[in-house]
Amino acid sequence: MDEKEAPPQPPPTAFAHHHFSPSTTCINCGGPTAYPTPPPPSSNLTYIPIRFPAVNLPTNPTNTKEAIMRTPVPQSQKVVPLQPPYSFQTPVKIISSQNDIVRLHSSPTFANFLGFVVSLSESIKSHKLSDPCHVSPAVCTIVDVIEKLIAFVDEIPPAPQSARYGNVAYRTWHDRMSSDAESFMLLLLSPDLRDAAVELVPYFTDSFGNSSRIDYGTGHETNFAAWLYCLARLQIVKEEDYQALVSRVFVKYLELMRKLQLTYSLEPAGSHGVWGLDDYHFLPFIFGSSQLIDHKYMKPKSIHNEDILENFASEYLYLSCIVFIKKVKKGLFAEHSPMLDDISGVPNWKKVNSGLLKMYKVEVLQKVPIMQHFLFGSIIKWE
Repeated sequence: MDEKEAPPQPPPTAFAHHHFSPSTTCINCGGPTAYPTPPPPSSNLTYIPIRFPAVNLPTNPTNTKEAIMRTPVPQSQKVVPLQPPYSFQTPVKIISSQNDIVRLHSSPTFANFLGFVVSLSESIKSHKLSDPCHVSPAVCTIVDVIEKLIAFVDEIPPAPQSARYGNVAYRTWHDRMSSDAESFMLLLLSPDLRDAAVELVPYFTDSFGNSSRIDYGTGHETNFAAWLYCLARLQIVKEEDYQALVSRVFVKYLELMRKLQLTYSLEPAGSHGVWGLDDYHFLPFIFGSSQLIDHKYMKPKSIHNEDILENFASEYLYLSCIVFIKKVKKGLFAEHSPMLDDISGVPNWKKVNSGLLKMYKVEVLQKVPIMQHFLFGSIIKWE
């Protein structure tokens, strides 16, 4: 027989027969009908059924926006000084899974690090960059070191090449910075803390990008914040230095990073594309929004005013970031930077600042691809 075989039928399941008809009897079996039950809780948190009780919401939402909304605003903490006897060691990478991230965020030391970042943000609140502040010898030394790194860029021109990203001359710059890193650390360390150089150097050298990939992103920026936190735990920089750490040190660091990005065409590391806050940075938006809290005239929507940007970018980090983005990206701002455009609709800078702190915790500090490169030693312990 050449009859074609009927296609195989799917195996019957417990859910194969439904009485979804609004009529009183089922057209298939003649049995009484009923409306379907409400859908089960969806893993897509953009839709949460009204009947679904809030107490049973999933604990780890996959939707980033929901995660940010539910995250408490991080609070400032006083840095806990590292107590002798010291056991300095070369810090290592440990994080490799989401479980490690959960463990990290339950760690007192890491909570103290995040509290330090918030303290830096609070120290610059309602201050212009040029406002007078306490500038210690340690702060001056750090600024001098970054100035030397800027000079290295001028001495190492980009190599001729046609690739859009990743000029190989950056590796020469990175090698030179790395070879001088220990001597830079010793400029900051008293005789009893000289052994700390072995732990400080890796944080420092990882603050300026990756030499093999020739890229830079928020993970490297976080390493720079971690390096400053290590200095704070060693009491090389103190609380009275915090405003200067933002207005003098971080501003100089940002100057260096922009020069490196433009000169050597560093690739954005782990960029979210147009849906990210910025291709390279996050912290200057946090510090910059804090600067503008309670400003009489400038509101979040002021980023669209070219006169304001031209006149005040040198005094406010947030505005300087907007100017830089407009310089390197062409087209409509709302198209190449939709997230920053959305933020400009927030009513005040305090809400912007608290939202960015929450976003930093969720989008940077809770992401395995970023935090897998974070280092742990005796100063920032894995607990």
